[in-house]
Amino acid sequence: MTMMAGPSVELALAALSLVSLGYYTLFLFTGVPGDAVLLLIFSVFRRQRHILADCVDSALFGGLVKAAKTTCIAFIVFQIFRLVWTRVSDPPWNRPGKVLLFPCNTTHARLFPKKHSFTYSYLVVGVPVGWEGNAGGMVSVGPQSSKSGLSSWFSLRPQVRKGWYHIDPADYLARGKGHLGLRGKLDEYLESQGADPAEYPHAYLVTAARFLGYQFNPVSFWYLYDANKSLTAMILEVNNTFDERRMYFLTPDDGNQIEAMDGVNELKTIGRTVLKQSWPKDFHVSPFNSRKGSYSLIASDPLSPSMQGTGPVTNTINLNSSKGHGKLVARLIPDGAAVDPYTMTVFEKLKFLVSWWWVGFVTFPRIVREAGILFFRRKLHVWYRPEPLKQSIGRNADATERQLEPFFRRYLRYLVEQSTAPIAVKYIPSGISQEGAQEVMLSPSAAKAKDSGGFESAVEELEFKVLTPVFYSRFVHYAHDLEALFCELNESCTIWVSRPDLLPKLVIKQPSPTLESSNYGEFVYFKLIQNLRVRPERIERPLTSSAVPTEKLATTVDIRGFRISSMDGYVLAHETPKARKIYGICVLKLFLADQIAFGSVPLLEAQRLIIAWLLSGAITWVFSDNI
Repeated sequence: MTMMAGPSVELALAALSLVSLGYYTLFLFTGVPGDAVLLLIFSVFRRQRHILADCVDSALFGGLVKAAKTTCIAFIVFQIFRLVWTRVSDPPWNRPGKVLLFPCNTTHARLFPKKHSFTYSYLVVGVPVGWEGNAGGMVSVGPQSSKSGLSSWFSLRPQVRKGWYHIDPADYLARGKGHLGLRGKLDEYLESQGADPAEYPHAYLVTAARFLGYQFNPVSFWYLYDANKSLTAMILEVNNTFDERRMYFLTPDDGNQIEAMDGVNELKTIGRTVLKQSWPKDFHVSPFNSRKGSYSLIASDPLSPSMQGTGPVTNTINLNSSKGHGKLVARLIPDGAAVDPYTMTVFEKLKFLVSWWWVGFVTFPRIVREAGILFFRRKLHVWYRPEPLKQSIGRNADATERQLEPFFRRYLRYLVEQSTAPIAVKYIPSGISQEGAQEVMLSPSAAKAKDSGGFESAVEELEFKVLTPVFYSRFVHYAHDLEALFCELNESCTIWVSRPDLLPKLVIKQPSPTLESSNYGEFVYFKLIQNLRVRPERIERPLTSSAVPTEKLATTVDIRGFRISSMDGYVLAHETPKARKIYGICVLKLFLADQIAFGSVPLLEAQRLIIAWLLSGAITWVFSDNI
């Protein structure tokens, strides 16, 4: 039955259409041609019944559905055949250490200020550092395959498959560089700590490996051995829930020691040995602890004696307050004997997977559950996350930050090349894992001094390290470069600079750039950016949830006004049209998110989807005979 819409309904729908169209037009300035396609898809979806009835034969459509089902089944069968057919033998490993699966329990006992404890099952994998391959289909080590695309799904060439538990070298130590392998990345890290990798020819990694591509790994243990196959040092690789990382290189050189389990203060060649070490806490791990205090570790050698053992893994970490009071004891203890994946039968593999497949997936939910108990039942105060320090590794960059980093890198290089001072800038980015991320930039006079052999005496060196990728999205909010660098250095602590006194030589005061563009759309982008630009708030958090934030005595007004920034001017003058569009869209999205999406670009994208859906409904109504 057809009903005619009343005037009030028509007026409301017309108003909704106009508002949606205007709002969506604003999004089109920050989007891509795919937005128009998205709108078309939504409109077609709303009228799919009419389209199918008018344009598609029902018998033909049913045949297409059956063909699609048959194709899917054939594809699955082919994949099973391909995985069996392309299996290759594992590379031999004749050096010390074995690939092992360690069933464990992890226990946490909080002693202060409120008592709380829990015990959970936990599975870790042990692999000799340097080995790559597949151990019985259960454990594998190796970088991500370079093959990608459809061809990799139909290849019948022999290839080493991933095991159920996979270790990708790119996930450990410095981000990326998976092609170096675990040994190459370990050597690179040791050199960065001033250690000689030759002193540690053998190493063993105990970690929570990826299972079906998923990994949540609070801490990994690197055991380092000398030429006599004796445990001489360790690396603790700690990850927090904010995707930040801190490595601690622990040696017995600072009054600590490696000793036998019976307490004799000397390293024995027979019998299990332990490493004892303590160090200051400088990394934010738990929201219920500050960044102050100290850790101590008691770790047993899982391969003792002489890297011939097969466990167990027994490690104890104690957290002490800055006043020396014990606050927390965390332990990793065995829950049965270690398992050699090479010797497992098919039934044993199946039984093991059924027993342990779920453990990695529930690690994070378990942490959330215990945090809820501490906050709601124990009434512990929350310590808000501070920005990471120089020794830590910041989180991975989000999509917006990844887009902005290359622009900042090129702009920084431009500033260095424009400087008249003999200056060399070592730029260390944050949150990206591309190869060759670090870069040394030379001013013209510094490059000339390098060619003439007087580099060290004539050139001033500056290390510019981005501590967290949020710096990239904050930097574009500033209209003045020098203000941005000093505010982010001293107030928000998103960067670290070795020689702040050299920044004025790097950022030379210049006349304000003018907004000029022959492309009208480009002019609109940057004009909107200029009008929406607001200096970002200082990153300042109260120490705990019980602290009261400091109220501002007065609202500060920037009487200078906001012009286009020097970086905007650089992009307009020196980047390609395609790059200018990418930069303009990215920054405009960021500024629009500040205004209408609580500073969240993903939320802004969600709003665009909702508006597209509403607008498609209005369009469908306009072209429909029924309401």
